[in-house]
Amino acid sequence: MISTKGRYALRALIDIAEHSESDGAFAPLSDVARRQGISKKYLESIVSTLTRAGLVQGLRGKGGGYRLVVPPEQITVARVVRLMEGTLAPVACLECEGSSQGCERKDSCRTLPMWKGLDRVVSDYLEGITVRDLMRQGPERGREACAEQPGGCPADVPARPARG
Repeated sequence: MISTKGRYALRALIDIAEHSESDGAFAPLSDVARRQGISKKYLESIVSTLTRAGLVQGLRGKGGGYRLVVPPEQITVARVVRLMEGTLAPVACLECEGSSQGCERKDSCRTLPMWKGLDRVVSDYLEGITVRDLMRQGPERGREACAEQPGGCPADVPARPARG
């Protein structure tokens, strides 16, 4: 499950991009917090992580705030979620794969291939969506991309935004 940290980081990046992109101005964090309904203190910790990762740049003082360093079309949802959450893995045994603490049952586990498949699907899906896509997508848009998926999208699942 993706925590509030991952979700809020995406919302903050969209907001910062929309309010600083055209003129290169810095979006004040207090304005982002107000528009997004996120506490400024919590948002500070999120933006600190985004800054350390080189996605946003901060400026203190009058006219200060944050702006994107990386263009929104180059920031994938998967990158942001991994940055904030550490992993996209649906089960813990995939998180330690390849490490010395790997799952002791991996050689005989009948469900491991299924979990690996789910991990690939989720990762591929989120790698295919950028902050720019999310900026273009409103609540009423985005379902058209389901036509590309076998069987379409269930009614309660948002579609990946169409590219273009």
